[in-house]
Amino acid sequence: MRIGPYDLPNNVFVAPMAGVTDRPFRQLCKRLGAGHAVSEMAASNPQLWHSVKTARRLDHDGESEPVAVQIAGSDPAMMAEAAVFNIGKGARIIDINMGCPAKKVCNVLAGSALLRDEDLVARILDAVVTACTPHGVPVTLKTRTGWNRANRNVLRVARRAQDIGIAALALHGRTREDLYTGTAEYETIAMVKAELDIPIIANGDIRSPEDARHVLEVTGADAVMIGRAAQGRPWLFREIDTYLRTGSHHAPPSPTEIRDLLLEHLDDHYRFYGEFTGVRTARKHIGWYLGALAGGPAFCARMNLIENTREQWQAVADWFDHAIEQAPDRLLAA
Repeated sequence: MRIGPYDLPNNVFVAPMAGVTDRPFRQLCKRLGAGHAVSEMAASNPQLWHSVKTARRLDHDGESEPVAVQIAGSDPAMMAEAAVFNIGKGARIIDINMGCPAKKVCNVLAGSALLRDEDLVARILDAVVTACTPHGVPVTLKTRTGWNRANRNVLRVARRAQDIGIAALALHGRTREDLYTGTAEYETIAMVKAELDIPIIANGDIRSPEDARHVLEVTGADAVMIGRAAQGRPWLFREIDTYLRTGSHHAPPSPTEIRDLLLEHLDDHYRFYGEFTGVRTARKHIGWYLGALAGGPAFCARMNLIENTREQWQAVADWFDHAIEQAPDRLLAA
């Protein structure tokens, strides 16, 4: 799999997710088999670039190359400026968000709301590609099949994107109206792949190695992109990669490995966010890791009352140690 000048290790990617795909999570997913990961979306508004939240999203210190940063907005000139700003912060691939269905994004005519104005889409893509080309930075696009089921216009958008110079297209097989309900439209992804020459990355409803292989077969896509299914399961990437390469299943993580990966993730998470924000934002990750484990949800309800990182980390470690000592096989049988 190749994006611009970059040969990627495999074709199993991490989807950008707001509040999830921060640097600690991206790095862990890459270490566990993801071939590529895109950052949380960064605002194109210059007034927000120096906020604490945006500064964290632009912190790529120690991240493995190529660093890919997603930008969101609706003003072509501002998006171009944001692309160059992020290149200066270490971005080697710029990704444009035209897929987010969240109201707070669509209400400012960004994300998937842009699909209602194909000419504006083209102006944004052209401005960003033009700004990135002198820096040798490829631009990718993530979008949906349309605004609603009566207006599936992704093929027209995709053709214009390819003509403008977009290097790869990630396509979530749902309309904006669908949000995350229903089933992904793999037939629409297949139609786009059949018409375009640039790499197509299929996204939506990929939860297992078998799902990934099925999606690649029925769509002809060049890669798959995993989002919500990887929350609390960063080892999913190595499982999918192993299955696609060999046809065999990677051994699932043992309770001890899950414990060690979560504690490692928490250590990195606390360093990245600091004490106050770290203990609070870590709760959702702990919940995702433990949600499918026997006794996990009950523990998380108590753990959410802890207000400092040291006690939170120790509570997680103690819970795992006790569960593993008592009945490790039962832990995974929730």
